[in-house]
Amino acid sequence: MTDATHSPKSFDLALLFAALADGTRLRLLNLMQGKEVCVCYFVEVLGQSQPKISRHLAYLRRVGIVAARREGKWIHYQIVTPTHSGAASILRETLAALAQDRAMQADLARFNRACCNPTRGTLLKGAPQPTQISSLCAC
Repeated sequence: MTDATHSPKSFDLALLFAALADGTRLRLLNLMQGKEVCVCYFVEVLGQSQPKISRHLAYLRRVGIVAARREGKWIHYQIVTPTHSGAASILRETLAALAQDRAMQADLARFNRACCNPTRGTLLKGAPQPTQISSLCAC
């Protein structure tokens, strides 16, 4: 799976702001910071249905701030930085603000518990561990 690349001139800032105006999408972005994550972890941590999570991830992909990669039956998601400098700055500041939010920190704590003990959740049996992209992952 590949995502369309947005040129700096064609990036839709209104769509970016709409994407960032949804709590579930913010929670997904928060969980992806520095990691490539399988959708099953989002379902486990957020306690929402897989179709709902997938719709939000598809929205983030359309905006151009999330990319997906298929590995067998698993689809892995990660944040990508937009080439548009303004959009990149907005995303960077949003991610920094999320890292300071208590509810987002609680999501990360649940994620780390699920990540470090994937046999606890039925959805996670056999799921690939999130791939650390930077030193942000505590797994």
